Amino acid sequence: MAATLQSMTGYARAAGAVPGVSFAIELKSVNGRGLDLRMRLAPGFDALEGEIRRAIGKSITRGSLTVSLSVDREGEGGRVVVNHQALEAVLDGLKWLETRVDAEKPRLDGILALRGVLEQHESPLPADEEEALNAAILAAVEKAVAGLVAARKEEGARIAAILNERIDEIAALTKAAELHPGRSRDAILARLRQQIAELSEATPALSEERLAQEAMLLATKADIREELDRLVAHIAAARQLVAGGGPVGRKLDFLSQEFNREANTLCSKSNDVALTAIGLDLKAVIDQLREQVQNIE
Repeated sequence: MAATLQSMTGYARAAGAVPGVSFAIELKSVNGRGLDLRMRLAPGFDALEGEIRRAIGKSITRGSLTVSLSVDREGEGGRVVVNHQALEAVLDGLKWLETRVDAEKPRLDGILALRGVLEQHESPLPADEEEALNAAILAAVEKAVAGLVAARKEEGARIAAILNERIDEIAALTKAAELHPGRSRDAILARLRQQIAELSEATPALSEERLAQEAMLLATKADIREELDRLVAHIAAARQLVAGGGPVGRKLDFLSQEFNREANTLCSKSNDVALTAIGLDLKAVIDQLREQVQNIE
């Protein structure tokens, strides 16, 4: 079975519990140039960061991910202590305000309610219970990663359909350029005769040999055969990448740039208004293709 495209955006959540402790893991993913993991782990669980990174790296190669772990302990499970440094900073601030603001002094409960003045210190779990909790958290991480991959694949399937539509449009415009009357031998000869006539009037001293050279140069500049052949090759490569799936976002982005290069050259070579219009339509569709490609892993 062929791999599917993955979007770089998605969300997944998994929760679990062991006796006395419940927890939840959240994964949020958005577009990124590489794999960028940002950890927001509950205090005391930094040791799990390496395992969490490895679990994510097995299934995801690109995207900016935020990993959040929250842990709730049942009952008191710890002790409350005063952060003396924070308290001193608050008291110093109050003394400074007393000299500038005429107001009632704050109550003790108000001061203690300020963020950072009181801290909850959890009591450590016995070694076997801590090991069981860590194992349960890592199992939840695996579940959340699987959920995130599923969400990214679902979004990737929708983007793949859009990419195929854009590629079909590029193919149709390339075919239209291929069959356009402005590329016919008679049309090119007519334009060459007109340009040579204008060139002869502007510089009548040119020799027949020089005029022949100029005619050859004009014919070469007007030939878009090479650009059309490259566009056809790029279309085939893009279809293959989308159908094959997997982490092909960078390859598709490179192809988008190549598509745009050929469309630009086609427009610059064309000396037919209608053919130039096809080239401009090509550029517009290619821009739409590249916008979607930015979302692919």
